[in-house]
Amino acid sequence: QVQLEESGGGLVQAGGSLRLSCAASGRIVSLNAMGWYRQHAGRQRELVTTITRDGSTNYADSVKGRFTITRDNAKNTVYLQMNSLKSEDTAVYYCNVEVRTSLYGPYMNYWGKGTLVTVSA
Repeated sequence: QVQLEESGGGLVQAGGSLRLSCAASGRIVSLNAMGWYRQHAGRQRELVTTITRDGSTNYADSVKGRFTITRDNAKNTVYLQMNSLKSEDTAVYYCNVEVRTSLYGPYMNYWGKGTLVTVSA
């Protein structure tokens, strides 16, 4: 099995910064795309950003220029640096990773349990 351990959420004032981490462990042969999603209270989960294995990134318009995703392939870890945080960034942030657990098997999606980010006005 594969486990995703998220960390770094918490309470921050508007304009501040936070850094989220998500480390994958377990039966991992290789990782493909990694990303972060978020879910505001009462709303559907939405894409924040993704990063491919070779480092290509994609961002939601609402976070462009403020958030940066990076990954450390040696540590099976993805990071989300969040700057200039706004109250509307308050949400539960979920890590998502595509993992291959056998040599010729498909990539499967795994989700973290989520970490709460609260931005106070």
